[in-house]
Amino acid sequence: MRKPVRHILFWKPYGVLSQFTDREGRPTLKDYIDVPDVYPVGRLDMDSEGLLLLTNDGLLKYRLLHPRYGHWRTYWAQVERIPDDEALRRLAEGVVIAGGYRTRPARVRRIEPPELPPRPVPIRYRKTVPTCWLEISIREGKNRQVRRMTAAVGHPTLRLVRVAIGPLRLDGLEPGHWRPLTPDEEAALYRLCRLKPPVDQ
Repeated sequence: MRKPVRHILFWKPYGVLSQFTDREGRPTLKDYIDVPDVYPVGRLDMDSEGLLLLTNDGLLKYRLLHPRYGHWRTYWAQVERIPDDEALRRLAEGVVIAGGYRTRPARVRRIEPPELPPRPVPIRYRKTVPTCWLEISIREGKNRQVRRMTAAVGHPTLRLVRVAIGPLRLDGLEPGHWRPLTPDEEAALYRLCRLKPPVDQ
């Protein structure tokens, strides 16, 4: 008998690993999620926050992660100083990051400071250095990519929050909380991946 398909959305807090075990005893998903046999689709770095999708559907996970399919992921990034139009243009057209890799075209815009819960470890503030929030959407997932992109144009990222994966949004969650996908969200996710939703037996 096929196991029921499960998908859950989780707001990964700052300082939590995107995995269920850690030999060093650091906080992991196990400290927050008690759903068996679900695994994260991709990851967020320990010092990043926000939306994490977990599923037990291996094909869906493959379609979401494989570069061939190029699904959008959206982040809010608080960066040092105020990026000018040229910096935004470079981010949108693609920049060279560590290892000589040129990022694919992205969607980038300045946004007003979003309403977010305070981070357990505050960002470093310098009175003489203003900060700015950017919304950055990318279609790839290189290691620490958004941080490396903003650094490449001279605006280091201070705080990074993933707010969307394709049609899925962070709305309605709080840090450390999770919920199942709604039927509409699940249908939208399978349409995005050009898959038929499985029928639980």
